Amino acid sequence: LRAERSLIQTIGRAARNLHGKAILYADRVTDSMKKAMGETERRRAKQIAYNQAHGITPRGIVKQVRDLIDGVYSEKAGQEALRLEQEAQRHAELDEMSEKDIAREIKRLEKRMLEHARNLEFEQAARVRDDLARLKDRVFGAHGGDHVAA
Repeated sequence: LRAERSLIQTIGRAARNLHGKAILYADRVTDSMKKAMGETERRRAKQIAYNQAHGITPRGIVKQVRDLIDGVYSEKAGQEALRLEQEAQRHAELDEMSEKDIAREIKRLEKRMLEHARNLEFEQAARVRDDLARLKDRVFGAHGGDHVAA
């Protein structure tokens, strides 16, 4: 009922998992099923022979939980999580900063923003501008008319 090629792909996909199985349900074994099972056996025998010839013992991979979690998120979501983590860190540091240090940080951010703008790096300049507005809002409770909601 399914094409031989589709069955081979589906069975092959299942074979990539350590305990993967492909269960074929049908009233009868079709020609495409026979051919797919035959091809799968041929490939399996070829892989086993190759592994034996090269001293390879197949085993499942072991990943850290963090690697698995990172794989779930897109790169953009990972970057957003990192940005939020860094922002939380800055908030914690901000609570411990003196007024003089806060003023220095504001000047540093303003300088970075202008530098990015001068270099035509407008996205980075906008990010720094938003960071600056959040900092001013957090410290002073006001940010002036140039604030863009983040």
